[in-house]
Amino acid sequence: MAFFDLPLEQLKKYKSPDQAPDNFDAFWNSTLQAARRTPMKPEFLPLDNGLKFVETFDVTFPGFDGQPIKGWLSLPRQRGAKIPCIVEFIGYGGGRNFATEWLLWPNLGYAHFVMDTRGQGSTWSHGDTADSEPERSNPQAPGFMTRGIMDPSTYYYRRVFTDAARAVEAAMAHPSIDADRVAVTGGSQGGGISIAAAGLIPEVKAVIPDVPFLCHYRRATEISNSFPYAEISGFLVTHRDKVERVFSTLSYFDGVHFAGRSRCQALYSVGLMDTICPPSTVYAAYNAHQGPKDIRIWPYNQHEGGGAFQTQEKIAFVRSMWPV
Repeated sequence: MAFFDLPLEQLKKYKSPDQAPDNFDAFWNSTLQAARRTPMKPEFLPLDNGLKFVETFDVTFPGFDGQPIKGWLSLPRQRGAKIPCIVEFIGYGGGRNFATEWLLWPNLGYAHFVMDTRGQGSTWSHGDTADSEPERSNPQAPGFMTRGIMDPSTYYYRRVFTDAARAVEAAMAHPSIDADRVAVTGGSQGGGISIAAAGLIPEVKAVIPDVPFLCHYRRATEISNSFPYAEISGFLVTHRDKVERVFSTLSYFDGVHFAGRSRCQALYSVGLMDTICPPSTVYAAYNAHQGPKDIRIWPYNQHEGGGAFQTQEKIAFVRSMWPV
C-alpha cells in the first residue's frame, strides 16, 4: 500500500468542512437524560478467573433505554483505596471475549473496564450483549453502519454511544475506582466510541483513540472503498435518493463533532497508509479536539497502526498523568 491521502503537512492542518447540526447538543442531552431515568446500579459479580494478581468482575449495567449491557472490570489485587480507571471500547464486530484477554492495565496497577458492544461479537471475538432495540426504520446493508440510518433517533450508534457514556458512569460507580481519574480508549470502532464518550461525559480526564473509526463519514466514503465505511457506500448505490438524508443522520454521530466538545487530554494515533480509517478522517477529529493533545504517526502502517509500539506510547501517556 502506498500513500493515498493528503500529504502530512496538509493533514496536520486539515479540518472537516462539515458542521454539526444546530440541535446536536440538544439531541444528545435529551438522549442521555432519557437513559439516566434508569438508575445507575451496575452489577459487579466476582469471577473466579484463576489469576493470582488480577481480580475480575462480570459486569451488567443499564445502557440505552435501560437495556442490559455486559462488560468486564479487572482490578489489581494489590491496590490502594481508589485507583485510576481505563474504560475501553472494542473494534468493529468484536465482543468482550474472555476476561483473561484484558490483562495489560490491571497488571500495570490500573482498573480496566471493558464494554461489550451491543449486537456485535460474532466475528473475531465473541460477545454477550444483544441489540434489544426493535428495527423499525429502514432496510440495511449487511453490518451495522446502516442500521436505522434514515433517522438519528433510530440509528444504531445512538444506542452504542449512549451505552458508552453509561459505561463510564458505571465504572465511576465502583468503590475501588477514582472517578476523578478516568480515561477512555479503544482502537478503530473503539477509538471512535472513545471520542464520543469523552465528548459526552465532561468528567473524563483523557481520551486515547487509536486509528479511530466513525469520523468524517462523508470524506471516508468518498476516498476509500474499504469496509466498514463501504457499507454506507453500498447502501447508497441502491438508495440513490437518500444520500443527503443519510449524511444528515450521520452528522449526529461524527467523531469530529464530539472531539470539538472534548477538553480532556488526548493521545491519538494514525497510520498514514490506512485505507479503512483514512488519515484525513483521523486528523479531522484530532484537529477539532479542544484540549491538550498529541498524536503518534505511523507512516508506513495501515489499519494496524502502531501495534505494540503504540501500546508503549499509551502506557507512557497514562503513567505521566497517574503514576501508580
